[in-house]
Amino acid sequence: MSDEVLKKTPLYDLHISLGGKMVPFAGYEMPVQYPAGILKEHLHTRAEAGLFDVSHMGQAFLSGDTAALERVTPADITGIPEGMQRYGLLLNDAGGIKDDFMTMRLKGEDALYLVVNASMKDSDFAYIAERLKGAATLKPAPDRALLALQGPKAADVLERHATGVSNLTFMQAIRINVAGAPAIVSRTGYTGEDGFEISIEGRDAEKVARALLGEKEVLPIGLGARDSLRLEAGLCLYGHDMDEATDPVEANLVWSLGKRRKEAKDFPGADRITKNLANGPAKKRVGLRPEGRAPAREGSEIVKDGVVVGQVTSGGFGPSLNGPLAMGYVRGDLATPGTKVELMVRGKALAAEVVAMPFVPNQYKRPAKKTGAAT
Repeated sequence: MSDEVLKKTPLYDLHISLGGKMVPFAGYEMPVQYPAGILKEHLHTRAEAGLFDVSHMGQAFLSGDTAALERVTPADITGIPEGMQRYGLLLNDAGGIKDDFMTMRLKGEDALYLVVNASMKDSDFAYIAERLKGAATLKPAPDRALLALQGPKAADVLERHATGVSNLTFMQAIRINVAGAPAIVSRTGYTGEDGFEISIEGRDAEKVARALLGEKEVLPIGLGARDSLRLEAGLCLYGHDMDEATDPVEANLVWSLGKRRKEAKDFPGADRITKNLANGPAKKRVGLRPEGRAPAREGSEIVKDGVVVGQVTSGGFGPSLNGPLAMGYVRGDLATPGTKVELMVRGKALAAEVVAMPFVPNQYKRPAKKTGAAT
């Protein structure tokens, strides 16, 4: 038995009152599901709107020479427009992924707002602070809570409590009051659905959560459905689908490398990453669809012609697909969609196919494309 003292988010009492089944996760007591169950929670989020407590994530503000953040990431930080956020990867000196994170440049503010993964926040913040020492100052915000409202009805619901928020498009962010509480709201999330993340002071968390849960479209959603939703969306879980032994090319996250940064080759591990960009990686993260109904879990071997060619890193049942799905790493020459492989499940080789991701099309609200003037 572990002697670890688990932390609680500001919504712990609310989770208990809603019948949340609490489990240890990233040092916190978190709800894995509510009485509705994971399957219903998952499908409800895809059809209407689900509210997630993600207050265990690490929030911080970076002030000073914020461009110095480029010392630890290949993302284009200086190129983030006001009112926008950007996905980035935190790299070690060898180009391995220490974590993924979000960076936001709020309108009229000099400091950047950062969100990192719960399990990595202490080491991430220490790493960033050390590498940026003398140039920028990182101030963690442990007293803030973070909610995620996800699903096709999310915009309609949030608009009732934050007038004008539905005008945001994917990755835009603003300061706005939500249910009377000052908040930072971004149109983003980790489910593949349209939705928002809402950063508020911890003391306001329960008031805001209850206001949103009071809407007929909204159910509380636990970690179980959060995981199945992000897997269907083809999104990585740090420590499983990427880690310090994996670089961005291998992780199939090349899109997160800024164009200017790739040209300058001025980020950690640039030699390794540039070579993999040019020559192709020895291994690559891919989507996998097993035949039949049996899911292949994390750690399952991937086999081709009797030879082990990779390993499953995330796998399970996809409620939206009504069938199993997985992600994993295979040899670079086998990463093309349509490649037939086998997955070893309980000692049996099950037929599977490499497929493109996301498994379920994303529903992000993109800006309307500009059209030329009529002639």
